Amino acid sequence: MTKRYIALLVSAAALVGSGIAAAPPIQFPRTHLVHLGESIQKAVDAAQPGDTVLLMPGTYHQSVKVTTPGLTLRGMGPGTVLEPATKATDDCGKRGNGICVAGTKTKRLTGVTVSDLTVTGYSRAGFIAVGADGLAVRRVNSVKNGLWGFAEERSEHSTYQANTARSNGDAGLFLANTITAEKGATDTKGTLIAHNRLEGNRIGVTVRRLRNLTVSANEISGNCAGVFLVGDENKPKAGALTVRDNRVVENNKYCAKTARLPFLQGSGIVLTGAEDSNISRNTVAGNVGKSPLSGGVVLYKSFVGATSDRNHIADNTLQANSPADLVNQESTKRGNVFEHNSCAASKPAGLC
Repeated sequence: MTKRYIALLVSAAALVGSGIAAAPPIQFPRTHLVHLGESIQKAVDAAQPGDTVLLMPGTYHQSVKVTTPGLTLRGMGPGTVLEPATKATDDCGKRGNGICVAGTKTKRLTGVTVSDLTVTGYSRAGFIAVGADGLAVRRVNSVKNGLWGFAEERSEHSTYQANTARSNGDAGLFLANTITAEKGATDTKGTLIAHNRLEGNRIGVTVRRLRNLTVSANEISGNCAGVFLVGDENKPKAGALTVRDNRVVENNKYCAKTARLPFLQGSGIVLTGAEDSNISRNTVAGNVGKSPLSGGVVLYKSFVGATSDRNHIADNTLQANSPADLVNQESTKRGNVFEHNSCAASKPAGLC
């Protein structure tokens, strides 16, 4: 036994004798494998912050609720599928949702990632997040759900990237300050919706009563309406939103009227009750309909009479939209600016 080794043993003994505790062992992230037939929820509940729950390919008739910060829930691609259970026993499934990411009213859930899987057939939302911070949702297919493909409320710093939302009952992507309560717009602090494919839904993307959010480089087609930026009489107002570099084409599906909106068909990008937003460099083409909200880029007074003010619509390429490429139903006194757009027709004339 070397003198150095003896010295180390003596030092360790001295620390123990002095009552100074040794440092706790370092916790390394773990990967929890879930095979077909096993419980996803059980693996998620066993995981620690920073861990990954990895789902093997196959169809799981389950829902799952994530409440652990820093958790990654990942499948092996589109062949990892979540569908509703015959009889839901968990809170998430009982509410008609597939994947639920849930913070609390007093503390947001931070750093969760969900990726590389499919959610389909749920009566409400394929994916829903409430009270999240720094959420990342990537390469998730949310298909044929009763209400929303993806939804979130009371969340900040989210990223939705390279996902597909198809044939959902309402919006492919629905983001709001709160889903049920009437409150003023909240700041998302830079939430990003980018490089997603949104098709065959009622609305491709709905952003309701939010501020500081970007919708960029998405493919949006075959919906009743492409993008809705929605505000109302609550303060602060919805706004400071950016919609740029999207391809918004042939959103000509017919959707019946609701208690809040007339029937929808042929709407590209609609602003209703939003302020100080930038709509730029989008390609908006072939959106054709006879709804009061039809057209390429449309400014429409909200159903409660809230106006759209000081929005900047510039450098867009618009063609073959009807009744017009640009539609402004607001007073000229509202400070909305239309400039450098490539288009053929506007209502009123002179906006192109």
